[in-house]
Amino acid sequence: MADSSKSILGQIQRNAVAIISLVVAVSSLSYNTWRNEKTEDNRNQRIAAFELLLKLNELQQVVFYHYYDKDNVNRGNPRTGWAYVLTIHDLSQVLKSPLPESAEKLQTVWKQNWQTLGSDQTSVDAVLAEVDTVRLDTLGILKTLE
Repeated sequence: MADSSKSILGQIQRNAVAIISLVVAVSSLSYNTWRNEKTEDNRNQRIAAFELLLKLNELQQVVFYHYYDKDNVNRGNPRTGWAYVLTIHDLSQVLKSPLPESAEKLQTVWKQNWQTLGSDQTSVDAVLAEVDTVRLDTLGILKTLE
């Protein structure tokens, strides 16, 4: 038994460089894989967040055109607004919390107010407040990316 342990200890001493090299290689590979995954996640978050900000601005324009310019056929068409709201909702699902919840609330507020946007300042204010909330939440996520 003593010969066996001396033999193993001797082998470890003789192969210390190889063992250390193996540990370093496995550690480096693990870190590199983790870093690549984190970078890809950040890239996905960033792209989705920027696209979401664009859609929020387009939705805000629809509200402005509909209410202030009384253009409910072309640029202020509420059905176009629906498309933006649904796109915002979909994009928010790949983003971190609180975006999915904020987008859900925006969709609910839009559903309750889209038909009265042309005549009711309260409806406009409610929708724009939710747009601002989603915008702030999106900017908050962008600031936290590593």
